[in-house]
Amino acid sequence: YEPAPLSEKAPPDTFVVQISVLYNVPVIYSIVSGDQNGYFIIDPSTGIIRTRKNLTVEHFPVSFNVQATDSSDSNIHNQVSVNVEVIDENDFAPVFSSSLVEENLEENLPGTRIVQLKAQDNDAGRNGILTYGILSGDSLKFQIDEATGVLYSTTSFDYEEEATEYQIVVYAEDDGIPEKKRGYCTVVIKILD
Repeated sequence: YEPAPLSEKAPPDTFVVQISVLYNVPVIYSIVSGDQNGYFIIDPSTGIIRTRKNLTVEHFPVSFNVQATDSSDSNIHNQVSVNVEVIDENDFAPVFSSSLVEENLEENLPGTRIVQLKAQDNDAGRNGILTYGILSGDSLKFQIDEATGVLYSTTSFDYEEEATEYQIVVYAEDDGIPEKKRGYCTVVIKILD
């Protein structure tokens, strides 16, 4: 049996799967091996398996054996394997070490690396993989490397002719399931004469 994967947030008593046998005499169902952590319980007469307690994603996948035993003769029985997977939910949003970063940039220097921004996401797997982007600010004068978080200028600045301060809001977005989550950081860039 390969039931649909369960969410790590599935509460106790969540339906997993129903085991059934083709047999003319009533049978008694039991879990006989493989469920060392006691995550599952089976109804002995219906074969319905449910969760017994909250699930810990690190303990999965789990493969356990269910036995159907003839109700009048315990020597007549058969076993089947049940394989259960648990989906790691996207619990955390990315977080920057600081929500405000101030950097100086000299004028007349096109294509300059300004700062490398780094966010942390405490999720595992794809839920913790981050990409960076610019949410607001002058995206014609600044760009960010999606993979590395390096913010750089795309043009040169003239201290006397243009603004001397720019504010860019940068985000880090995870590749989460079922939804992506974002964290934000404001970068204030001061142009130096």
